[in-house]
Amino acid sequence: MKFVCYRDGGEELLGLVEDDMVRALDGYRGDLVGLIEQFDSLKFSLQPKGEAIPIDDIELLAPIPRPRRNIFCVGKNYREHAREFAGSGYEAGAKKGAEIDEFPAVFTKPASTVIASRQDVDLHADITDSVDYEIELSLIIGKRGKNIAAERAYEHIWGYTIINDVTARDRQKQHKQWFLGKSLDTFCPMGPWAVTADEIEPENLDLETRVNGEIRQNANTRDLIFSIPSLVATISAGLTLMPGDIIATGTPAGVGIGFNPPKFLQSGDIVEMGITGLGTLTNTFR
Repeated sequence: MKFVCYRDGGEELLGLVEDDMVRALDGYRGDLVGLIEQFDSLKFSLQPKGEAIPIDDIELLAPIPRPRRNIFCVGKNYREHAREFAGSGYEAGAKKGAEIDEFPAVFTKPASTVIASRQDVDLHADITDSVDYEIELSLIIGKRGKNIAAERAYEHIWGYTIINDVTARDRQKQHKQWFLGKSLDTFCPMGPWAVTADEIEPENLDLETRVNGEIRQNANTRDLIFSIPSLVATISAGLTLMPGDIIATGTPAGVGIGFNPPKFLQSGDIVEMGITGLGTLTNTFR
C-alpha cells in the first residue's frame, strides 16, 4: 500500500495512491504515525473512498510531516561515496586509506527540517555557499524494539520512503561533526509517499538523482556497506526504536562534492530523486 499525506481545504488527510491517482482513506482519521501504531489491527479494513484525484493536483505533505523524534541518519554507507567524501576536502579528519569505517557513522536531523516533495528548499545563502544533495532510502519503523537482533530487523520495519539529506558542506567541515550542516530549516525533503514493506525489495532498489535533468547519482542498495538489518541492530542497541521512527540509510556516490570543482546547488536548481517503487521526490532550491 502507498500512503500519501496531503492538505485539502486546510485539513490534513491520508490517501491511498494507485497509478498516480489519490483517493482519501476511509475508516481512519489521524496521521500516518498513528496509523502505523494500529496497522496490524486496521490494515484489512483500510479502504479508499470518494473520487480519485491526480496526485499532481493535490497539495502534498511529507508522509510524516512532523516526526515525533529526530531522524536517524547514516553517513558514508556506500563505498564509492565514502571515497569521494574523503577525497573532497570536506571531511574533517579524513585519512587516505581509511575511507571505509569499521562501524556505521550515525547522526540525526531534527524533525523541524522536514518538508514535502514539490516544496522549496531554502539555500540559506546568508550562512552557507555549499549546499549539496544526498538521495537516501529511508526506513519507517513499525514495531517498538530495543536490542533488535539483525535477523529480526525486518519484523520492525513498517515501510519505506525517500529522503534528501540536504547538507551545507562548509558547516559540516567547520564544526567537525554533521548535525549543524544537515539541520537547517527545509533540509530534509521527504516523500512523495510511504510504501508498506510488503511491496518493496529493499536490498535491490535502484536510486537515481537528477539535477536540472542531469543524472548525478545512480546506484543500487546492493552496494550498501552496512546492511539494513545491521543498521537496525546497531541503532537499537540500548536505544528503543518507536513506531514512526525514520532511519535514512546513506547516499551513494555522485554528490556535489564528488566533482572537481564541486557542483553545489544554486537558486532555481531542480533536484529529482527516484527509488524503485517509491516514486520521485522533487524539490526546487531557492
